Amino acid sequence: MTAVPWIAVNVFRESIRDKVFYNLVAFAILLMGASYLIGQLTAGQDVKMIKDLGLAATSVFGLFIAIFIGIGLVSKEVERRSIYSLLAKPVDRYQIVLGKYAGLVLTIGVNVAIMTVALYAVLAYMQWALGVGSSEAPVLDPALLKALGLTFIELCLVTALALFFSTFSTPLLSAALTFGFFVAGRLSNDLRNFDDVMQSSAGGRVAQAVYWVLPHLEAFNVRAQVVHGQPVPVAYLAMTAAYGVLYIAALLVPAAVIFSRRDFK
Repeated sequence: MTAVPWIAVNVFRESIRDKVFYNLVAFAILLMGASYLIGQLTAGQDVKMIKDLGLAATSVFGLFIAIFIGIGLVSKEVERRSIYSLLAKPVDRYQIVLGKYAGLVLTIGVNVAIMTVALYAVLAYMQWALGVGSSEAPVLDPALLKALGLTFIELCLVTALALFFSTFSTPLLSAALTFGFFVAGRLSNDLRNFDDVMQSSAGGRVAQAVYWVLPHLEAFNVRAQVVHGQPVPVAYLAMTAAYGVLYIAALLVPAAVIFSRRDFK
């Protein structure tokens, strides 16, 4: 397993050299700064709006990084034919998959950390320089870290989806499938009782099967509770995080198997 961290570090270096990474982080930071100006248009809601926009920006731009860099982890190696030199080394193929995944997770972690610092910096400026306060939750609310933590796990799950699809499909199809699963995962709760409004029992069973297969990504979205000062129990955080880890493992195992059996000739 010593090859995994070596591959992860190389993936991280490639990611930070990619213009996409810098552009997304810079754009997200600018959006958080602009959220202060937007907040001035809504009297009494400044802090809530900035928190909500900051958390949303972290999720959206992290999603772009997870998809557009994640789908290229395998396809770039194949296109540049560098995969052959990597396979020639005494490295198991599953280690390549795990290393590439770990490297992108590290990249996303740095991305989330940068935007977290930017969000707290904007909020600190509002509190100390402008004297802005909030009646529902502290301006520098530590609970924001709960929402950001679940967002990070959600992005790790999306990264696993992108890597899984990239092991057997083209970059364009991988991006479409990953984004489709993300949207469907955010709307998966609507499928739970879908059989109640369908006349066909077979259609209801299909909807239930799809519900259990799709990742329940809406469970990771606690932005509304955090922004409005509502409690998010630690037990809920632990269960949601455990679900995310299990789903990631369920994606990485078949991804490693597919990659190990793939013929690159």
